[in-house]
Amino acid sequence: MTSRSAMNPSAGWKKLREGFPWFQGEDGYPILAYSEFMPPVKTGFNPCTGEPYSWVLSEDDPEGWRVMEMEEEYQLRPGLKTIGEQVMEHLMELGKGTLPRVLAGHNGRNLSDNEYWPPELSYQAGKLLHERYVLLAPLSLSKTKDDKGRVRWTFYGASEQGPELAFWQSFFESETKERHESVFTGLFNEILQKGYGEELNNTHFRYLPTGDSSPVYYWRPISHPSWMQKYMISDADSFDDVRFLLTFRPFVYLPEIVRKKYLAGKLALLPFPGSLILWGNRDYIRLSRKLYTAIQFPMLRLVHRNEGAHGIRVPQSGWLFQPGLGKEKADIYEELIVNNYIRSSRWDRQKRYEDGLLKDSKIDPVLQTLFSTNLEALDLYNKPMARNSQILTENFDILLDGPRAGRKEIGEAALILLGGGLFRYRFYFPPMQAGPYEIFWHRPLVAFVPKGATKPEILTDRLNGFLTACHSDYPDPTNPIKFWPRILNRELHTAVFRTFDTEHDHYLHQTSLNIASIIDAWEIFNEKPLHRHFARNLIRIPKKVSLEEWLKALPSLSKNPSSASRIESILRGMISGEDHAAGISKVLTYSATANRKYEEVYWNEIFELAHGKYINKDNADVVQDDPTLHHITHKKRDLQQLGDFLLRRHRESIKNAGIENMAEAGELPFRWETDFEFPGYGGWVSNQKGAEYERDLVVIIPGKNRKEAVVMADHYDTAYMEDVFDKESGGIGGRLSAAGADDNHSATATLLMAAPIFLQLSKEGKLERDIWLVHLTGEEFPSDCMGARNFCQHYVQKTLQMKREDGSLLDLSSVEVKGVYVMDMIAHNRDNARDIFQISPGKNEPSLHLACEAHKAALEWNKLAANLNLTPERLKCKEGQRTTDGKTIPEMALHLAVDGEVRTWDDPHSTLYNTDGLIFSDSGIPVVLFMENYDIHRTGYHDTHDTMENIDLDYGSAVSAIAIESVARVATIPSTSW
Repeated sequence: MTSRSAMNPSAGWKKLREGFPWFQGEDGYPILAYSEFMPPVKTGFNPCTGEPYSWVLSEDDPEGWRVMEMEEEYQLRPGLKTIGEQVMEHLMELGKGTLPRVLAGHNGRNLSDNEYWPPELSYQAGKLLHERYVLLAPLSLSKTKDDKGRVRWTFYGASEQGPELAFWQSFFESETKERHESVFTGLFNEILQKGYGEELNNTHFRYLPTGDSSPVYYWRPISHPSWMQKYMISDADSFDDVRFLLTFRPFVYLPEIVRKKYLAGKLALLPFPGSLILWGNRDYIRLSRKLYTAIQFPMLRLVHRNEGAHGIRVPQSGWLFQPGLGKEKADIYEELIVNNYIRSSRWDRQKRYEDGLLKDSKIDPVLQTLFSTNLEALDLYNKPMARNSQILTENFDILLDGPRAGRKEIGEAALILLGGGLFRYRFYFPPMQAGPYEIFWHRPLVAFVPKGATKPEILTDRLNGFLTACHSDYPDPTNPIKFWPRILNRELHTAVFRTFDTEHDHYLHQTSLNIASIIDAWEIFNEKPLHRHFARNLIRIPKKVSLEEWLKALPSLSKNPSSASRIESILRGMISGEDHAAGISKVLTYSATANRKYEEVYWNEIFELAHGKYINKDNADVVQDDPTLHHITHKKRDLQQLGDFLLRRHRESIKNAGIENMAEAGELPFRWETDFEFPGYGGWVSNQKGAEYERDLVVIIPGKNRKEAVVMADHYDTAYMEDVFDKESGGIGGRLSAAGADDNHSATATLLMAAPIFLQLSKEGKLERDIWLVHLTGEEFPSDCMGARNFCQHYVQKTLQMKREDGSLLDLSSVEVKGVYVMDMIAHNRDNARDIFQISPGKNEPSLHLACEAHKAALEWNKLAANLNLTPERLKCKEGQRTTDGKTIPEMALHLAVDGEVRTWDDPHSTLYNTDGLIFSDSGIPVVLFMENYDIHRTGYHDTHDTMENIDLDYGSAVSAIAIESVARVATIPSTSW
């Protein structure tokens, strides 16, 4: 047994924080387009501050990594069960003599010279009638993002730490603290009783260490808990009384007596020898010297792809055959070839709780999906995915390690594949990162076939394994930083996720997610009672249903009414008994926005931006294909001119306010950086040649503390029109920019309207900190949040500089952004769920505080609107109507009361993921999205109808006014009260 002193005591997540700040300096924190490269989840620590995220790490538990109850109940356990069933199916076929081709691999290479499954075993396959196929296989798991912004536990394959280490680490809670022996005995008592009808005792049950008997390992030596000593047996001992032998040793290195007894059915090997063959493939062992995760490949291939919202995410993998070089047929079993890929994108108009694989019909060849940049392959929303892949040659040499590849490596790999041949691939989304370290969880999968049964039993909650962290730039899997999972089991949280029936829900887990939102908010606000109206706006139920009605109905939504009643009682204690908002002493901006003049100017601003002289407003304009060039009105991009217009307007506002010496407007210029070449996109080509550049626009309005800022942002580019492009729906195949009245000139107009208001507050000395108005560029496809990515990259790197009108640079690197309010589509009142807009915070606690301020601003608006509607000016007005001709401003209407639904990160109806807001959230910057009650299927979104006909003036002016008030509230909060 290896002594504990022999182990390198490299445990603890606090070691990960060493070296902070990790990302400062030029190119320290590059953020690539998410549709071109889905980067790792940044977790554990805030990338900006280095502070630990409380839902992952705890200062008083330096060797623990928290796993929330929701993750365990809705992702991990169901996912482990599904994965276990599929893996066991193949292993049982192997043991019964029906060689599974997926398990055997190309030309049987998974079994060739495999020390875990030598010929003497394969000859006996089908004769091992006593075999119960015990599985103790450690999986490699980590979190990844998908294109719907969902953070999912993801299956990578077999643990690169070897077949044994995670098993033994499951019996430790830290580097020095062992778990009680009963965890071990309880597990094997269950396996032996159900599988073999026997009890566990240390006479018939023994453990044979692996030792140094196998030359194939590069992983670390094994440390065992001290209580394991009594179960130990050595090669020199007699095995006469042993009927159950726990060992991870390759079969060829087992003592001869053990091998004979096993083949004769007189001894059971735990785990089943066939379950270890995934670590014995010499090709992958050799490759692991260059690609340390290579050993993951074989097991991943045993499991079907899963992109649904439930369970563990499983990326696609397989063999790709490309004809060429005189080779027109693949020398491989047909079922190992997976040449097609179902694409998905965040513009698919699918809901976050839906499974894209079940609904999406966009099936492309894998090779095209990975590399093609021709306009036909790109369609309207596609991008090449080679960066999110790993590709091997037929001889198991690394051809492309996508996450670490650049343009040169991608191009060379594409040429080789186009030349033809057989290639092994997997879509690879990088594991979660804490600082610069990538994190894998090595969690054993436990299963066996009960005696007399034909189907396996999967034990999903017995062994938890451990986590490892390796530096992403130079990983050393032999000496990782270690920590242990803390799977939370708080009584209330666990009860919530186990109590409610999904059959009563409109979408998966609706009731439990609603309850979790209230509990999380209560905890974030220091366990103080939540205001009833705020609590009501945290949950997604029909608008006509009150909070009280929902609370009373909880028992009827449950399979356990008594548990639901207890949860109801606890929730009532978290919610204030008051039914009205606690008012504030005064509002800050509504005197400037709650009037007809504001509505008229707001309408005219949108109209000029949408229907004026700026036509081609996508960053890729003008696209160089015949359908586009034939139908476009003029053949140049207008974003530069639009940006100049916005800057002129803001500089005029600054001049009119009389504070030119303090406020200023400038730009954040940058190049459009990509890993692929897009010669069909005219804007991209012009950018590469230096004829044009990309830029965010910034207006800085000074407050008392110039080292802090609140950001109000939009995006000023527009999308391509789907109905013009889609030939199946009557389109012409051209990529023409939308007018963008709602998406997103409704927000851009708000920034123009906000500037004079904030400048006046600044002039009066009311701002405690700066306000930045930021017009972001390139939110729409194909640039894909380009402006937000550029802003966040430079903010995290501390390299943010604004270029002034005179060409000089203003250093903004020392300013702390206290919060960001992003607006995207705020002026279309949904027909079938009216008078609702979303306040969607990012995934960090300060974001919910920003959302609470916006919620309060909305309540104050609604109270004011009710009062103003009683004045002579509004008393005779009707409800708002849309324009009848697309030009004429609608008549004055009643001020509209709107419900600002606070849609937290896990709320499937939050569309933060589909906006620039996601980039801020992922970068650790507090952010809230203001957006209408987004209807992904409506006309007027990314089409020819995004015009003034789809603008609801009463709705849009209300939401824009609330957004302005929200920013003002945060900008005027004293630092002592922050």
